[in-house]
Amino acid sequence: MNAPERPNFKRARMRQPGVAVPSPCLSVCRLDEHRGQCVGCLRTLAEIGAWSRMSDADKLAVWAQLETREVIAE
Repeated sequence: MNAPERPNFKRARMRQPGVAVPSPCLSVCRLDEHRGQCVGCLRTLAEIGAWSRMSDADKLAVWAQLETREVIAE
């Protein structure tokens, strides 16, 4: 089985040109209830829900946290 894709800022910018800080969403929207994060983008429900209202600085802070989160094993 292939390893799941991890959120990647450069690839997200290519998927969302013209957006200052793109969403890390990979369209694999499924919550791992044990870890409380999406198995695709690794964001928490709170981060996903607040994304559209976050400042660019806050979005970049979430991106920085995503780099340290574990990929959820399927």
